[in-house]
Amino acid sequence: MINFVAMKLSIIIPVYRVEDTLDRCVESVLRQHVNDMEVILVDDGSPDKCPQKCDEWAAKDKRIRVIHKENGGLSDARNAALDIATGEFITFVDSDDWLSPDTYAPLLEMMGDNDLLEYAVSGRSPLKDVCYENINEYWLQAQAYTHCFAWNKIFRRQLFEGVRFPKGRIFEDVHTLPQLLRKSRKVCTTSRGYYHYTDNTKGITATAGGEGLSLLLETYLQSSMPIDDHYYMYLVNIQMDVWEQTGKPIMLPPRHVNTRILEGKQKAKALVLNILGINTLCIINKIIHRFKTPSRW
Repeated sequence: MINFVAMKLSIIIPVYRVEDTLDRCVESVLRQHVNDMEVILVDDGSPDKCPQKCDEWAAKDKRIRVIHKENGGLSDARNAALDIATGEFITFVDSDDWLSPDTYAPLLEMMGDNDLLEYAVSGRSPLKDVCYENINEYWLQAQAYTHCFAWNKIFRRQLFEGVRFPKGRIFEDVHTLPQLLRKSRKVCTTSRGYYHYTDNTKGITATAGGEGLSLLLETYLQSSMPIDDHYYMYLVNIQMDVWEQTGKPIMLPPRHVNTRILEGKQKAKALVLNILGINTLCIINKIIHRFKTPSRW
């Protein structure tokens, strides 16, 4: 049996149009073996039965606090909860997702002097058990830029002093995580625990078109995080999609990439990039898509 952990954890759950999944989410959180925690349900002006469900949960469990507010989007809902959270540590759960049993307690025991702990997501590439005191190494070696999600991480509360999620902006986690990392001294990743993410094919992120991807690329480039060749090629993929869908001028600065560290399609793209440049690479990518079902080459 896992011992109860006497640490204060604030669990923030934004709620909007999730009648069918809210109970599963909240139940999975309340089953965690954490003695001292608060669960903040933020009803973001949901037009269904979610506001009533939130109040019913609060009536059943004193650890639950409810905020009812006008609809302002995911970032605004998270920010409202951050303004009242009292926990030493902060974590987030999307209301259509859920947690495996006994996830939080072992993770809280691992926090120690860490400022941020990232844990595993079911069905995704496994994380290694590694700690980083050089934050740039976490960003590049762990390729954190590919999994900036707020919901599979536990944060020390002080990181959010002066930092909030950008209201009304998609890819809000990509905007916020680098700011939190710049305030962190130590970050760890662990293979323990499981967050169960539900893919939403109708969500804003999944349906983002060229303009949305343009904002995503802009956010990455404004983050001031270091760029190595793997990260650069990740940004090249976004740039190709942006140019194909919008025709906007290239935003990604030029770079000569070490092709020896790459494989497959990434290596082929890097070779074209080094010889002909990013503009020509984008043109070739668009031509390829004209003659085959769109898929990143």
